[in-house]
Amino acid sequence: MSLRLPAAERRTQILQVALHEFASKGYHGTSMNDVAASAGVTKPVLYQHFDSKRALYLALIDEVGGEMLETIGKATTDAENGRDQTRAGIITYFEWVATHRDEFILLFGSGARRDEEFAVAVRNVERAVAEAIAPLIDAGLDVRHQRRLAYALVGMSEGLSRHLVLSGEHFDPREVGTQLANLAWAGLRGVQPQTH
Repeated sequence: MSLRLPAAERRTQILQVALHEFASKGYHGTSMNDVAASAGVTKPVLYQHFDSKRALYLALIDEVGGEMLETIGKATTDAENGRDQTRAGIITYFEWVATHRDEFILLFGSGARRDEEFAVAVRNVERAVAEAIAPLIDAGLDVRHQRRLAYALVGMSEGLSRHLVLSGEHFDPREVGTQLANLAWAGLRGVQPQTH
């Protein structure tokens, strides 16, 4: 018999358990029975919080994406200039990846993109990150150009982290983040404002 928790705490517990289940077995390999059993609740209790497995998965994408964005945002707030902001944001992202493997797999490695609704939810996370990064690219560029470069930074970071996580390679997030930040900053310094 499960301990009676307030609804908000029970929801949080279910999300944590579901995160691990989905990261381990993928969306299709995980059942609501699996989640209920791992959370120590009955299926009716599970369905009080999430009316379907799809709703649970979408809630997780939203929750994980929001936490990642908040973590990166906090890291860049106190940086003094564009270079420091770029460096802090990229390093913090790789620190997040290194310490949040299940969350990373849920967003970028669990096949979520093969389902259109999940793919849209993940793209919304990427869009939010790129929109947060774009104003930090202080190189005298127009907003559209900043946004394009922000998406490029997001893509580079995600591609490298997907390789590191899915290959099982051990990595120092600060070292990897610094390497990519140096590459990004060198590239950003070479970007010229477009003249029309």
